[in-house]
Amino acid sequence: NMDDLVKKARTKQPGLIVVDRAVPGKNQNYLTPENRVPEEALPYPWESCIIAGGGWSWVPQANYKSGRDAIHLLVDIVAKGGNLLLNIAPGPDGSWHLDAYDLLAEYASWMKTNSEAIYETRALAPYKEDNVCFTQKKDGTIYAIYLAGEEETQLPASITLKEILINNGSKVSLLGSDLPIEWKKTGSRSMIVVPHDSRDKTPCKYAWVFKIENSH
Repeated sequence: NMDDLVKKARTKQPGLIVVDRAVPGKNQNYLTPENRVPEEALPYPWESCIIAGGGWSWVPQANYKSGRDAIHLLVDIVAKGGNLLLNIAPGPDGSWHLDAYDLLAEYASWMKTNSEAIYETRALAPYKEDNVCFTQKKDGTIYAIYLAGEEETQLPASITLKEILINNGSKVSLLGSDLPIEWKKTGSRSMIVVPHDSRDKTPCKYAWVFKIENSH
């Protein structure tokens, strides 16, 4: 009896949104691709429910995602217009595995530097080019999020954007850093360039965010 349940719940919390699981209809405010990330952006509000480690409920000696995999997961979901719900299962006494705390610390550290590329953003086609994901603010500011490889510890020498154009007079910067970041046009494409002697000055781990403030 979802109609009555939702009505009663919203008397207590008017802004409540509901996922009605596999029951289509008016109470289905968003959908949930459970424990997976869609290949492409979806044309409706959605959220990926992902197990952080072990299972939906507590599992002894659970293996948790690495910091790198976890950050890349978040970026991939947000770039496609989704929301990440990360499942961490408490033990019988209500506590978590120590690895769960470590994983959340990885998220906290990365978000301290790069949260503006995640919060209050929207999907921007083509969403992802190779290992670069995109998000966009309402004011048109674009974030190009470079997903570093397993052994990659230096900033890339350059990033070529195939479909995201940088306008003349625009400013490009690296979140968490005051490094001078240049850009240039190469034919119909735009290229972000990192100075050679600055490539080891990474502001965070796993993924680096280039902020593009386009001139109008």
